[in-house]
Amino acid sequence: MQHRTVGELMTRNVVRAPRELPFKEIVELLAENDVTAVPVVDGSGHPIGVVSEADLLRKSSGQADPSGRVPIPHLEAWERAKTEGTRAEELMSAPAVCARPEWSVVEAARLMAVQGVKRLPVVDETDRLLGIISRADLLRIFLRHDDAIREEIERDVLRRTLRLAPSAVTVEVREGEVTLRGSVEVQSLVPVIERLCRSVDGVVSVTEHITYRTDDTHGPATAT
Repeated sequence: MQHRTVGELMTRNVVRAPRELPFKEIVELLAENDVTAVPVVDGSGHPIGVVSEADLLRKSSGQADPSGRVPIPHLEAWERAKTEGTRAEELMSAPAVCARPEWSVVEAARLMAVQGVKRLPVVDETDRLLGIISRADLLRIFLRHDDAIREEIERDVLRRTLRLAPSAVTVEVREGEVTLRGSVEVQSLVPVIERLCRSVDGVVSVTEHITYRTDDTHGPATAT
């Protein structure tokens, strides 16, 4: 199976901010390019952080309310430093959490979830910026056509990987939801089929109605 990689899904023309870019110019950069965050890079093109709208809004949240109705929130030292920052390197979230172009969608999605970030700069082996991948980019795999998903399951999972006859298991795909029907030789093969189908890019769910001729999961095999 050919899983889509970060390198295939990422945005290559990356809007970036030099570390010394002033606050107002960062706001203009985001607005002009209709993005919510940009990587901050050093002089060699290495990402050192990411500055987002949330980072910039800390400057407003740390100021006194003109009406006097909302008290100034308590801020940690690092948060206070950001409210007082004026350049990208002072305002950014750092260090940059990065991905590699050869990573799978699963690897990138797990890193985003663990780190609590919405996007990852993508770097090469020398840590130079190649692109950026967002949560929206990762979701693009679910835009695959049902026919493409069905063909990959039939060709790569059932025939090439599991060596099943074309008539053994039939595949139906609607809106990314896969339904499998058929019969196989042994029971232990059923969860393997289901797991491999779930790993196909674009699959939302898998429902199986697969019978088996032999139960090989509990002691000596018995026919069913």
